[in-house]
Amino acid sequence: MRLTFIGAAHEVTGSCHYLEAAGLRTLVDCGMEQGIDKFENVSLPVSYAQINYVLLTHAHIDHAGLLPFIYARGFRGKVISTNATADLCSIMLKDSAHIQESEAEWKNRKARRAGLPEEEPLYGMNDAVGVLELFRSYDYNEKVELGDGLTIQFTDVGHLLGSASIETWIREEGCSRKIVFSGDIGNKNKPLIRDPQYINEADYVVMECTYGDRLHGKIPDHVSVLADIVQRTLDRGGNVVIPAFAVGRTQELLYMFRRIKSENRITGHDGFEVYVDSPLAVEATQVFKDNLVDCYDEETRELVMKGINPISFPGLKLSVTSEESRNINFNSKPKVIISAAGMCDAGRIRHHLKHNLWRPECTIVFTGYQSIGTLGRSLIDGSTDVRLFGETIQVEAHIEKMDGMSSHADMEGLIAWLNAFEEKPRQVFLVHGDDLVCSSFEQLLKKEYGYEVHAPYSGSIYDLALGKWVDETEGIAVVRTPETAKKPVGVYARLFAAGERLLQVIRHNEGGANKDLAKFADQINSLCDKWDR
Repeated sequence: MRLTFIGAAHEVTGSCHYLEAAGLRTLVDCGMEQGIDKFENVSLPVSYAQINYVLLTHAHIDHAGLLPFIYARGFRGKVISTNATADLCSIMLKDSAHIQESEAEWKNRKARRAGLPEEEPLYGMNDAVGVLELFRSYDYNEKVELGDGLTIQFTDVGHLLGSASIETWIREEGCSRKIVFSGDIGNKNKPLIRDPQYINEADYVVMECTYGDRLHGKIPDHVSVLADIVQRTLDRGGNVVIPAFAVGRTQELLYMFRRIKSENRITGHDGFEVYVDSPLAVEATQVFKDNLVDCYDEETRELVMKGINPISFPGLKLSVTSEESRNINFNSKPKVIISAAGMCDAGRIRHHLKHNLWRPECTIVFTGYQSIGTLGRSLIDGSTDVRLFGETIQVEAHIEKMDGMSSHADMEGLIAWLNAFEEKPRQVFLVHGDDLVCSSFEQLLKKEYGYEVHAPYSGSIYDLALGKWVDETEGIAVVRTPETAKKPVGVYARLFAAGERLLQVIRHNEGGANKDLAKFADQINSLCDKWDR
């Protein structure tokens, strides 16, 4: 009865935990690491072919994105999820496989021209299709017997359609324990989906702490804010362009636009059109339509009972093909364009920015966090020009940011979820948070609330029956130098070293004046645009 921490240990992405119990080998989540990787992850102590089950908390790629990878390396067990998570994975894993294959083909074209060896993609479409056949999906609050001594149940945690905490009951050699894996805990009062549902009993809790060091603050009336932005932009004769992630945020925006239209909040522009320009978003929107009863909140269910589709309205246009996407910008009528990706680092949104950023009558609306180094962050920070497809584009459009739309619980929300347990768990394990956030939230829960809590590093092993650590590892930092990177030779090694030096300079300038940092960021992004062809 052992739990080994593999991924998202003192890091936000790459969730993966390994449970040995009741004679079964089980993974909880199998996520891809995204962004900067700070700590090394240990390897699984068994081969992928020996894994019996993967339990999924939700469909986001940092929780499910390596499922095709382990399938390609022998996994043939079962993937257990909620119904909506299975539906979303059916499109997201295929999309991820397409990206892996496309990026590998792009790199290999360059490699062939340079006489260098080619690389295999992380996984391919056949691997995504294969692992999807291993899914078995269930309703919320349905107890599922996975074997003699292992029972699970999914509880809605309000983060994404189908997202869940996983209650896990273990019986082994006369010993019984209950462990709860929180998954990503959702924010309250979100459109469409329910607030997080609380659990009242557990021996052990594995808990995310992404926003364990911050508060979201007062949540504005997003429908009113969005309606005001649209009214002013359409009055100027411009387009409203909204970069949005295809799954989750896009559907929330559609819910808001349905309200804006049904409540007649826009005057003088009857029938204005809202385009969703992302094949993945279009498919995900259909999944949202198909999962009405299990996942929606009370307000949304009431709409459905009245025969009202909560994310559809007159003037909604769904764009799938490349030709349909191109035609949007040839239509001179003022409109709303929602397109992926949410941070403007890839996808069709970059084409819409190219056509609209230079127009002072247009507005670009950001509805989510923009990571450092992305085009979205550069625009939020006030860049006056950007490079897109080899062109310099002047930023004349209005730039707006809608705060408070996070799908993650903040510090107060995390504490409320944990305090719902009627008796304090024997041990709380903190995962899925940045290094400093894990440490600070651990101290807060210990000192202010009296919990037994620990933020383990990858490779730490806990005996759930005995209630003690078998092995506590230290964080092993990922080292990226020309000597350890993959084949940095010759002039490329000089380039690699220059990149490492740039990171050092960036870290050295932390806390500098915003104006100076914005200029530095623009210079770096401009250089990247020049060479990223």
